[in-house]
Amino acid sequence: MFLTGDVVGSDWRTASRAPANLAPDPIENKQAIVQVYAARAFSWRGAFGVHTWIAVKPTEASQYTVYHILGWRTRYSGNGLVITHDRPDRRWFGAEPELLVQLEGDGVDEIIGRIDTAARRYPYAGEYGLWPGPNSNTFTSWVARHVPELRLDLPPTAIGKDYLGHDSFFEPAVSGTGYQASLFGLVGLTVALEEGMEINLAGLTFGVDPNDLNLKLPGIGRVGPSPDPIRRIESHAGS
Repeated sequence: MFLTGDVVGSDWRTASRAPANLAPDPIENKQAIVQVYAARAFSWRGAFGVHTWIAVKPTEASQYTVYHILGWRTRYSGNGLVITHDRPDRRWFGAEPELLVQLEGDGVDEIIGRIDTAARRYPYAGEYGLWPGPNSNTFTSWVARHVPELRLDLPPTAIGKDYLGHDSFFEPAVSGTGYQASLFGLVGLTVALEEGMEINLAGLTFGVDPNDLNLKLPGIGRVGPSPDPIRRIESHAGS
Protein backbone atom coordinates (compact mmCIF):
# COMPACT_ATOMS: atom_id res chain seq x y z
CA MET A 1 0.00 0.00 0.00
CA PHE A 2 1.52 3.28 -1.11
CA LEU A 3 0.64 6.83 -0.16
CA THR A 4 -2.21 8.25 -2.23
CA GLY A 5 -3.03 11.92 -2.48
CA ASP A 6 -1.80 14.71 -0.26
CA VAL A 7 -2.51 12.82 2.96
CA VAL A 8 0.58 13.94 4.86
CA GLY A 9 -0.15 17.65 4.45
CA SER A 10 -3.93 17.55 4.69
CA ASP A 11 -6.23 19.14 7.27
CA TRP A 12 -8.39 16.60 9.14
CA ARG A 13 -11.35 19.01 9.11
CA THR A 14 -11.50 19.01 5.31
CA ALA A 15 -9.99 15.60 4.51
CA SER A 16 -12.34 13.29 2.62
CA ARG A 17 -14.29 10.60 4.45
CA ALA A 18 -16.22 9.63 1.33
CA PRO A 19 -16.82 5.91 0.68
CA ALA A 20 -14.51 4.21 -1.82
CA ASN A 21 -17.26 1.86 -3.08
CA LEU A 22 -15.46 -1.31 -1.96
CA ALA A 23 -18.27 -2.63 0.24
CA PRO A 24 -21.31 -4.43 -1.20
CA ASP A 25 -24.55 -2.50 -0.77
CA PRO A 26 -26.24 -4.01 2.32
CA ILE A 27 -29.69 -3.32 0.93
CA GLU A 28 -29.02 -5.27 -2.27
CA ASN A 29 -26.68 -7.91 -0.83
CA LYS A 30 -28.41 -9.86 1.94
CA GLN A 31 -25.65 -12.37 2.69
CA ALA A 32 -23.39 -12.13 5.73
CA ILE A 33 -20.13 -10.25 5.10
CA VAL A 34 -16.93 -9.57 7.05
CA GLN A 35 -14.35 -7.09 5.77
CA VAL A 36 -11.00 -5.88 7.09
CA TYR A 37 -9.50 -2.62 5.80
CA ALA A 38 -6.26 -0.67 6.04
CA ALA A 39 -5.57 2.92 5.05
CA ARG A 40 -2.61 5.20 5.53
CA ALA A 41 -2.70 6.91 8.91
CA PHE A 42 -3.45 10.62 9.02
CA SER A 43 -0.79 13.32 8.68
CA TRP A 44 2.94 12.50 8.99
CA ARG A 45 2.12 9.08 10.46
CA GLY A 46 0.89 7.99 7.05
CA ALA A 47 4.43 8.02 5.71
CA PHE A 48 5.20 5.07 7.97
CA GLY A 49 2.03 3.23 8.88
CA VAL A 50 -1.63 2.42 8.40
CA HIS A 51 -4.82 2.41 10.45
CA THR A 52 -6.86 -0.81 10.29
CA TRP A 53 -10.47 -1.66 11.10
CA ILE A 54 -13.00 -4.50 10.90
CA ALA A 55 -16.54 -4.32 9.48
CA VAL A 56 -19.33 -6.89 9.65
CA LYS A 57 -22.83 -7.29 8.24
CA PRO A 58 -24.95 -10.24 9.40
CA THR A 59 -27.38 -11.96 7.06
CA GLU A 60 -30.31 -9.67 6.14
CA ALA A 61 -28.79 -6.72 8.05
CA SER A 62 -29.36 -3.33 6.40
CA GLN A 63 -26.13 -1.74 7.64
CA TYR A 64 -22.55 -2.55 8.59
CA THR A 65 -21.01 -2.43 12.05
CA VAL A 66 -17.45 -1.10 12.21
CA TYR A 67 -14.93 -1.94 14.96
CA HIS A 68 -11.68 -0.08 15.58
CA ILE A 69 -9.55 1.78 18.12
CA LEU A 70 -9.14 5.56 18.13
CA GLY A 71 -6.18 6.97 20.03
CA TRP A 72 -7.80 10.32 20.80
CA ARG A 73 -10.76 8.59 22.43
CA THR A 74 -8.41 6.63 24.65
CA ARG A 75 -6.79 9.85 25.80
CA TYR A 76 -10.02 11.78 26.44
CA SER A 77 -12.48 9.11 27.59
CA GLY A 78 -10.24 6.27 28.78
CA ASN A 79 -11.68 3.82 26.26
CA GLY A 80 -10.61 3.87 22.60
CA LEU A 81 -12.88 1.06 21.36
CA VAL A 82 -15.41 2.28 18.79
CA ILE A 83 -18.30 0.06 17.69
CA THR A 84 -20.63 1.92 15.38
CA HIS A 85 -22.91 1.56 12.37
CA ASP A 86 -21.15 3.15 9.41
CA ARG A 87 -20.04 2.75 5.83
CA PRO A 88 -17.05 0.41 6.18
CA ASP A 89 -15.12 1.65 3.14
CA ARG A 90 -14.80 5.32 4.02
CA ARG A 91 -11.52 7.03 3.19
CA TRP A 92 -9.43 7.50 6.31
CA PHE A 93 -9.15 11.30 6.31
CA GLY A 94 -8.18 11.41 2.67
CA ALA A 95 -6.37 8.07 2.45
CA GLU A 96 -7.80 5.43 0.12
CA PRO A 97 -8.72 2.22 1.99
CA GLU A 98 -7.40 -1.17 0.92
CA LEU A 99 -9.58 -4.26 1.35
CA LEU A 100 -7.43 -6.90 3.05
CA VAL A 101 -10.02 -9.65 3.63
CA GLN A 102 -13.65 -10.23 2.70
CA LEU A 103 -15.53 -13.27 3.97
CA GLU A 104 -18.99 -13.98 2.63
CA GLY A 105 -21.45 -16.86 2.67
CA ASP A 106 -23.73 -18.88 4.91
CA GLY A 107 -20.99 -19.70 7.42
CA VAL A 108 -20.08 -16.09 8.19
CA ASP A 109 -22.77 -15.25 10.76
CA GLU A 110 -21.09 -17.44 13.39
CA ILE A 111 -17.76 -15.75 12.65
CA ILE A 112 -19.39 -12.33 13.07
CA GLY A 113 -20.58 -13.31 16.55
CA ARG A 114 -17.07 -14.33 17.55
CA ILE A 115 -15.60 -11.09 16.15
CA ASP A 116 -18.03 -9.09 18.28
CA THR A 117 -17.17 -11.11 21.40
CA ALA A 118 -13.41 -10.79 20.81
CA ALA A 119 -13.62 -7.04 20.11
CA ARG A 120 -15.51 -6.38 23.33
CA ARG A 121 -12.93 -8.39 25.30
CA TYR A 122 -9.93 -6.52 23.88
CA PRO A 123 -7.76 -5.95 26.97
CA TYR A 124 -6.01 -2.71 25.94
CA ALA A 125 -8.97 -0.48 25.11
CA GLY A 126 -7.86 1.89 27.86
CA GLU A 127 -4.27 2.13 26.60
CA TYR A 128 -2.77 3.61 23.45
CA GLY A 129 0.79 3.78 22.21
CA LEU A 130 1.52 5.06 18.73
CA TRP A 131 4.69 2.96 18.76
CA PRO A 132 5.20 0.05 19.34
CA GLY A 133 1.63 -0.38 20.64
CA PRO A 134 -0.97 -1.14 21.76
CA ASN A 135 -2.83 0.80 19.06
CA SER A 136 -5.45 0.32 16.34
CA ASN A 137 -3.39 -2.37 14.63
CA THR A 138 -2.84 -4.20 17.92
CA PHE A 139 -6.63 -4.35 18.23
CA THR A 140 -7.14 -5.75 14.73
CA SER A 141 -4.42 -8.35 15.19
CA TRP A 142 -5.77 -9.34 18.63
CA VAL A 143 -9.25 -9.95 17.21
CA ALA A 144 -7.82 -11.86 14.24
CA ARG A 145 -5.85 -14.19 16.53
CA HIS A 146 -9.13 -15.10 18.22
CA VAL A 147 -10.91 -15.58 14.89
CA PRO A 148 -8.40 -17.54 12.78
CA GLU A 149 -10.93 -18.05 9.97
CA LEU A 150 -10.01 -14.54 8.86
CA ARG A 151 -6.52 -15.79 7.90
CA LEU A 152 -5.54 -12.13 8.10
CA ASP A 153 -2.14 -11.12 6.76
CA LEU A 154 -1.74 -7.55 7.95
CA PRO A 155 0.62 -5.36 5.89
CA PRO A 156 4.09 -4.61 7.25
CA THR A 157 2.99 -0.98 7.63
CA ALA A 158 0.49 -2.02 10.34
CA ILE A 159 2.82 -0.89 13.13
CA GLY A 160 1.56 -2.32 16.42
CA LYS A 161 0.37 -5.64 14.98
CA ASP A 162 3.33 -7.41 16.61
CA TYR A 163 2.62 -6.08 20.11
CA LEU A 164 1.60 -9.19 22.07
CA GLY A 165 0.97 -7.56 25.42
CA HIS A 166 2.71 -6.87 28.68
CA ASP A 167 3.48 -10.47 29.62
CA SER A 168 3.13 -12.51 26.43
CA PHE A 169 6.09 -13.25 24.20
CA PHE A 170 4.88 -16.19 22.06
CA GLU A 171 1.50 -16.42 20.33
CA PRO A 172 -0.15 -17.77 17.17
CA ALA A 173 0.52 -15.56 14.16
CA VAL A 174 -2.16 -13.01 13.31
CA SER A 175 -3.38 -15.27 10.48
CA GLY A 176 -3.56 -18.33 12.72
CA THR A 177 -1.40 -20.27 10.25
CA GLY A 178 1.88 -20.19 12.20
CA TYR A 179 3.54 -18.64 15.22
CA GLN A 180 5.10 -15.40 16.37
CA ALA A 181 7.63 -14.46 19.03
CA SER A 182 7.91 -10.80 20.02
CA LEU A 183 9.43 -8.73 22.81
CA PHE A 184 6.93 -5.92 23.47
CA GLY A 185 6.53 -5.38 19.71
CA LEU A 186 10.14 -4.18 19.42
CA VAL A 187 11.98 -7.30 18.29
CA GLY A 188 10.34 -10.40 16.93
CA LEU A 189 9.94 -13.14 14.34
CA THR A 190 6.85 -14.52 12.59
CA VAL A 191 6.80 -17.74 10.58
CA ALA A 192 3.43 -18.71 9.08
CA LEU A 193 1.86 -20.07 5.92
CA GLU A 194 -0.11 -16.87 5.32
CA GLU A 195 2.45 -14.24 6.36
CA GLY A 196 5.56 -16.10 5.21
CA MET A 197 8.54 -14.99 7.29
CA GLU A 198 8.66 -11.57 8.94
CA ILE A 199 11.35 -9.99 11.08
CA ASN A 200 10.34 -7.13 13.34
CA LEU A 201 13.06 -4.68 14.37
CA ALA A 202 12.15 -1.64 16.46
CA GLY A 203 8.54 -1.98 15.32
CA LEU A 204 9.47 -2.09 11.62
CA THR A 205 8.67 -5.21 9.59
CA PHE A 206 10.84 -6.81 6.93
CA GLY A 207 9.69 -10.04 5.31
CA VAL A 208 9.06 -12.31 2.38
CA ASP A 209 5.85 -14.12 1.49
CA PRO A 210 6.57 -17.00 -0.94
CA ASN A 211 2.88 -17.83 -1.42
CA ASP A 212 1.98 -14.38 -2.78
CA LEU A 213 5.44 -13.61 -4.20
CA ASN A 214 5.66 -10.50 -2.01
CA LEU A 215 8.44 -8.62 -0.31
CA LYS A 216 7.41 -6.76 2.83
CA LEU A 217 9.17 -3.50 3.55
CA PRO A 218 8.75 -0.85 6.26
CA GLY A 219 7.00 2.32 5.11
CA ILE A 220 6.43 0.89 1.62
CA GLY A 221 4.30 -2.14 2.40
CA ARG A 222 3.96 -5.15 0.14
CA VAL A 223 5.89 -5.28 -3.12
CA GLY A 224 4.42 -7.81 -5.53
CA PRO A 225 1.06 -9.14 -6.72
CA SER A 226 -2.02 -8.37 -4.61
CA PRO A 227 -3.82 -11.53 -3.45
CA ASP A 228 -7.57 -11.86 -3.93
CA PRO A 229 -9.10 -10.72 -0.62
CA ILE A 230 -12.50 -12.39 -1.15
CA ARG A 231 -13.19 -15.85 0.33
CA ARG A 232 -16.46 -17.74 0.64
CA ILE A 233 -17.21 -19.55 3.90
CA GLU A 234 -19.82 -22.31 3.84
CA SER A 235 -21.85 -23.37 6.87
CA HIS A 236 -21.11 -26.79 8.34
CA ALA A 237 -24.33 -26.95 10.29
CA GLY A 238 -25.81 -30.41 10.19
CA SER A 239 -22.73 -32.01 8.67
